[in-house]
Amino acid sequence: MQVREFVELAGTAAEIAGVVLIIGGLAIASARYVLPAGIGAVPRYQRYRQDLGRAILLGLEVLVAADIVRTVAFTPTMDSVIVLAMIVAIRTFLSWSLALELEGRWPWQRGAERHAPEPQPQR
Repeated sequence: MQVREFVELAGTAAEIAGVVLIIGGLAIASARYVLPAGIGAVPRYQRYRQDLGRAILLGLEVLVAADIVRTVAFTPTMDSVIVLAMIVAIRTFLSWSLALELEGRWPWQRGAERHAPEPQPQR
């Protein structure tokens, strides 16, 4: 097997994996929605949206990786790099929008809460 064939196979496998992650996430989220929730659990619809959103986010990340592998390996022309940049920008925007919808904050705000200084006691 030549390098080009391997990269093509890897790109195709990554694309399939991304789609499988999204569809599998839909199936698992739907199954969890149908099954009864535990006591004090998150409301079913909210949990369903969160599970589905996480599956879509993970699938998008894998699809971006597949696009990068295919573009860099096969057609590293300026046109293909521009198309890749647009695809990555759109998918990144979708990922950030989903993260904001699911968590109520932007992805880069996650670490700020952990590293925030402790409030000083008042005297």
